[in-house]
Amino acid sequence: MTTVVPEFETLKIEWVPPLAWLHLNRPSAANAIDFTMWDELPRALAWLNSESSVRVVILGGAGKHFTAGIDFSVLEDLQRKASDPQRETRGREAVLDFIERAQSAFSAFERLRVPVIAAVNGACIGGGVDLIAACDLRLCTRDARFCVKEVDLAIVPDVGTLQRLGHVIGYSAVAELAYTGETFDAARAQALGLVSRICDSNEALIEAATSLARSIAGKSPAAVRGIKRNLLWARDHSVQDGLAYTAAWNAAMLVGEDLREAVDAYRTKRAPTFKD
Repeated sequence: MTTVVPEFETLKIEWVPPLAWLHLNRPSAANAIDFTMWDELPRALAWLNSESSVRVVILGGAGKHFTAGIDFSVLEDLQRKASDPQRETRGREAVLDFIERAQSAFSAFERLRVPVIAAVNGACIGGGVDLIAACDLRLCTRDARFCVKEVDLAIVPDVGTLQRLGHVIGYSAVAELAYTGETFDAARAQALGLVSRICDSNEALIEAATSLARSIAGKSPAAVRGIKRNLLWARDHSVQDGLAYTAAWNAAMLVGEDLREAVDAYRTKRAPTFKD
């Protein structure tokens, strides 16, 4: 039976096993994240998570920019609800509910079993930085620019930058960027460790992201999924807890068919072939 790729209003999935591209697809609005996109992201990721042939996901932005961040229509709607004197409590509860749903939408990238590569072109502003901080690997074009913009809108970043970005670039760096709202370029992003590679054009970015994804997809799916889970566990726990978690993981997983295939391929000097 042929699997049907779901269609969305603000997203687009391109599925060519073992890879899948997930495009933010509002190019006329610089891929600003509106209510519809917030709702569609976890649904798209749930579908990708259900497909065993998807071994790596690449996240990109359609058009000239990755994302301009949260759509102003969202902020205006939330402000209107929160300031309604007739429904102040309900309005603030609605804002809280939205923030929690938005947080869960970005956290879904971490809950995805497989690695996510963020391929950033052009602007990556505000919520875009929160989004790529939830990804596993990040590449960008030379003309990419980044900004933790929320402070300029009198907002505390609330969907992951303050919680995740420090683990990527360090406390002092994220504090400076969050306090100042400074825009920084690809070279500084690489120097900070936010991106691992800079590409000269969007075409080169697509090629580099695809090549990296194929390299990962050729490894043991069980090992790759285990590495992601163990990296995230280690980030949020002590070193000793992380070691214990990895020991328990490998004790359970080292008897699998992927290990047998990897060892046999090594002994016979051939490339391994892993099943989905």
